[in-house]
This record gives sequence, structure tokens and C-alpha cells, in this order.
Amino acid sequence: MPGTSKADLYRQLPSVDELLRSPELAFTIEREGRDSVADAARSVLGSLRTEIAAARLDAGGVRLALSGISGAVERQIGQSLGYSLRPVINATGVVLHTNLGRAPLSLSAWEHMRDAASGYSNLEFDVDTGERGERDVHVDRLFRKLLSDAGGQSPFPSPSLPAPPPPTGIATIVVNNNAAAVLLALNTLAEGGEVVVSRGELVEIGGSFRIPDVMSKSQVTLREVGTTNRTRVADYEAAINEKTRLLLRVHRSNFQITGFTEQPAIGELVELARKRNIPLMEDLGSGSLFDLRSLGVNGEPGIRDSLHAGVNVVSYSGDKLLGGPQAGLLSGRGDLIARMRANSLFRALRVDKLTYAALEATLLAYLKQDHEAVPALRMMHLSKDEIGKRAEAVADKARSSRWAVEIIDGESVIGGGAAPSAVLPTRLLAVIGDGLTADEISARLRASDPPIIARVEEGRVLLDLRTVFPEQDGAVIAALQEMAR
Repeated sequence: MPGTSKADLYRQLPSVDELLRSPELAFTIEREGRDSVADAARSVLGSLRTEIAAARLDAGGVRLALSGISGAVERQIGQSLGYSLRPVINATGVVLHTNLGRAPLSLSAWEHMRDAASGYSNLEFDVDTGERGERDVHVDRLFRKLLSDAGGQSPFPSPSLPAPPPPTGIATIVVNNNAAAVLLALNTLAEGGEVVVSRGELVEIGGSFRIPDVMSKSQVTLREVGTTNRTRVADYEAAINEKTRLLLRVHRSNFQITGFTEQPAIGELVELARKRNIPLMEDLGSGSLFDLRSLGVNGEPGIRDSLHAGVNVVSYSGDKLLGGPQAGLLSGRGDLIARMRANSLFRALRVDKLTYAALEATLLAYLKQDHEAVPALRMMHLSKDEIGKRAEAVADKARSSRWAVEIIDGESVIGGGAAPSAVLPTRLLAVIGDGLTADEISARLRASDPPIIARVEEGRVLLDLRTVFPEQDGAVIAALQEMAR
């Protein structure tokens, strides 16, 4: 009734014990356990007290809340005992979205993971001999085939030396991410010595992790050469001394330097490394097994490009342009990789059977040249027209008197620190709601099940179906229709 005091409203709330004795929660207690239901009841009652204290609930509001309190307890249990890590629909148009888990895995990858995880496997067992085996063999054999084949003339020729033959004796090991790969390589090849790297390549990656910090943890000394915008091969050569153990090139995968710039060609560094008998390593960051020029992206060397140019060791990620699971890969000259495998750090950084299973399935798709089977590659190769047709179909079903849904030209990006200036032409769903701001519409989309993650630009919510699986179009339509109701 009007004028009811807060103290009176508090007294209307039941105790936890009263709730637990209610018939409506009897089955819930039997199913979830008394302690879980009690915790949920305390949380629901605490929320009601907070609402009363803030004067957001009057007597009528309390009565309404109490009429559905058993359902509220059920929902609270679902939230507290449900999974925190859950699927979302990525409608941002960022293919390799770091915050959304980067590359989605192929169907064959998660099927192979399920088979490997649901029982025992030959992870470190040689079935033929009955002896202990090595976990590396499951993917090393595939990397050898993919990286040792002649891949055409290298786009990074040495200025004065003949192009090196296709590399032989290539080996690959797997650790848990690319930062770990760099750490292991530097510690193995240059511990106690100096590593020469350009100042313009001392990058910071996501989460404020910096290449100089990784190098410091590797127990090596950083020897910076050149300037931020201009470094020449002569700068590297001048820095080499009796303490030099490695030349390092770090690919600028997440930023660009434009204007008055200079950077040695990879062939020049290969020539210098050979002449001075010092290993050359390249941290590719993303690393690709397909030709990005097919997407109109130039200047992004692939893994095989670097190895065929004469780089001794390359490091790269498994869950970026490769389209597989999170992993750090080190590929290169067999004797150098063998030294890394023998480093005690390798055991601390190695990956489990699930990563090997997902990686093996992804690499097999490359060997079969079935790029459509790798979701990230498939999304990147979608044409503007293909996306536009799907967008029209979604818009036709999602329009209402409360929504203005337009189809506009836009751009997708690769993401994941790959080709930062490259864009992929696309068609976008632009949603403008009657009486709702773009941020409010975006929040409601995130509150749907599954959550739909869009982007907000210039007061509009934009949904890019490039990164939405076709079978998820119906969920996008349903969410927009529900919001309109």
C-alpha cells in the first residue's frame, strides 16, 4: 500500500528456511542439493533487499517479486551452477577476434578432440613397437609435408646470393602459445648472449606483453639497432660481436609504420646470417599456410615464404591465420629445433592431447587442400555478394515497426594481429531502434541466448554476417524479432 515503510517491506520477505520449506522448491532441492538452493535463495533475497533499500520496489513490486520467487531461485541456480565459458555469436566482422576466442575450430578438429579425450590414446606410445613414443610425431610429419614442398620462388630473394633451395630437414615443435615459442627459442639459442633486433620491431602484443620483456625472461641481452622508423642491414652487421648468438626479425603484425621508413629485406638478413654463421629467427606472430594475396593482402609473408627465403627458425600462432587451436609453433632447421626440444623449458610449455588432436585435423585439411573446412579461411574468402544475400534475407524477416534495418556497405577485418591495414569488403545490417540508443540495442543483443556480439558505430548497431555461421542466422532473426515484441 502507498506509504509502506522500508522496514515493513523488509518484513514481507521470507527467510531462507521458509523458502527451503516451500513445496515449489522441493524438486529443485532434490535435483541440485539443499546447499546450492540455499545459496541461490540468499542471493535472490539479497537482491530484493538491495532494491528496497534503493527505493526501487514498493509494496506492489514486492508482492509481484514474491509471487515469482521460486522461479527467481531456479534462474539463480542456473547462473551460479552453469558454465561461465559459453558460445556467443560473433557479428563484429572481426574474423580472428581475440576476445571471442580467435579462430573457431573445424568440425573435423572438434570430432578428433572428442575421440582423443573420451578414452585413451597413443599420445606418447608407439603402437608398432610397443615402446614409448614422442607426442611431436602426430603433427611434425604433417608440417614436414606442408613446409618442405617447393612453394614456388620466394617473394623475398637475397640481393646477391642465389635463391636457396626448398628447405630440407624442417622440423616443428608445439608449445602453448607464440609468446612461449619465442621464449623457448631465445633461451635455447641465445641464453647468456645477445640478440640483435630492430628498434622498430620491439612490439607490444595484447595484454601489455612486450617483446623486450619476453627476451629478458629468456635470459638474453637485447641489442637494439637502427631507429624506430629506419633500420638497415648495416646496422645489424655493426652490432654483431663475440656475444651475438641470434639475429631476430619480428613481424609488425599488429601495427604499421608509414612515411619515411626503411627495413632490410629478409634476403639481406639471410645473407648476413650465413656470412657470419649466426642463426636468423623470424617471429611471424600470426603465420599463414595460405597465400594472403588471394584476399588482396600484400606484404604478409607466410610460414613457407620465410623458410624458403632461408630463415632458420620461424615462430607463429596456431589459432590465428592457421585457423587451429591456441598453440605456439616453432618450425625450422632440424638441429636447432632439436636443441629446443631438449631444453627443460619445453616440457613446461608443451601442449596436451586435445591441442595435438585439433592441430592434426586442421593440418590434414591443408594437405587435402580443403580450405573450406577451416572456418576462419572460409569466412575470409566470403565475397561481398554472398554476405549481402544473407543480410537481405535476415533483414526481410527482422524488420518491424520498431526497427529500421538497412543493408549498407562496410568492411570486415582479419584481426588477431594479422594484416592490420587490410580490410575485406562486406555488407552490414545496420539496426536503428525506436526509442532505444545503439548501446541499449547492443546490450539487449548481448542478453539474448546465445549472446550476439555486434559493433556500434555512428549511433547504429552494425551486424556483419561474415563472422556469423549461416546456421546462426535464425538466432539473429529470432533475437531481433523478440526485441521488437
